[in-house]
Amino acid sequence: MKLLIFFILSLLSFNKVNAQTEITTSEIKDHIEFLSSGRMKGRYPGSKENQRVVKYLRKDFRSSGISKMGDSYFQEFNAKLRVKKGVPDTPVVKTWNVIGLIEGSDPILKNEYIVLGAHYDHLGMGGPSSKSPDTVAVHHGADDNASGTAALLEIAEKLAANRSLLKRSILVMAFGAEEQGLLGSKYVTSHPPVPLDQIRLMVNMDMVGRLNDSGHIYMGGAGTFSKGMELMKGLGAEFNLNPIVHAGEVGGSDHVSFYKKNISVLGLHTGGHPQYHKPEDKAALINIKGEKQVCDYIYKAVLTLSAREEPIDFIKQD
Repeated sequence: MKLLIFFILSLLSFNKVNAQTEITTSEIKDHIEFLSSGRMKGRYPGSKENQRVVKYLRKDFRSSGISKMGDSYFQEFNAKLRVKKGVPDTPVVKTWNVIGLIEGSDPILKNEYIVLGAHYDHLGMGGPSSKSPDTVAVHHGADDNASGTAALLEIAEKLAANRSLLKRSILVMAFGAEEQGLLGSKYVTSHPPVPLDQIRLMVNMDMVGRLNDSGHIYMGGAGTFSKGMELMKGLGAEFNLNPIVHAGEVGGSDHVSFYKKNISVLGLHTGGHPQYHKPEDKAALINIKGEKQVCDYIYKAVLTLSAREEPIDFIKQD
């Protein structure tokens, strides 16, 4: 009987560890449903719901074996909120970036960093950035950007489980207040946890939950580092994806803040849709299986770039 109990406990332990090494549709779904639920009220900066999300991210970082940067996962900053045109009173609220570290295994290259990032905030109950400007309702932000946040957590979990395969280190960053003007990424690039010249690449995921039937994953910035175009196109077939890869077209999300600091970037998304910045951007519309394909693709790209011997040097694009 004792031997049987030991065997069962060992099997359960193995399954738990094994689960951490794979990206799963169930965990993607759970993350998105939590982040975009009505009780999160659109994850607006300065709200108690925003604070709940930050704590959720910290808990997941810890359980995945992602280390703190210094003495905390949190990087606090003040966000000046957007208001309607003509409104003179612009509130300033406290919010956070959530940052963790997966250290590489190479004694030299581990001092170079790849940032894997996504923003976790959204529009709350609407406001000036809403595409339904006269509607006061929860803007769920399932695709924008619960999908990117879920991808961040799942990819980072798998990278942490396979850290022995990494040469360069990975900085995992969940940005606050992106919808207020890329404020979280602007703050972190002005107050970096490591010297900026040691950050070789920033990979950003913003709206990766609506993969279409053609398998289109769109990205800009692949020409900001050598052989980026070839890599990102070449990996598509392995994951049944049809990458639409641009050398430049660096704009629209948190990777812009890094590009402006002369850091190579990749900004990935699965395309726009009619629910963008509206209350109807809900979890039911997410292509969960498609997001797993995207996550596996990005994981392979990050793993490959972390391990490559060739330098990752910045190439400016027009």
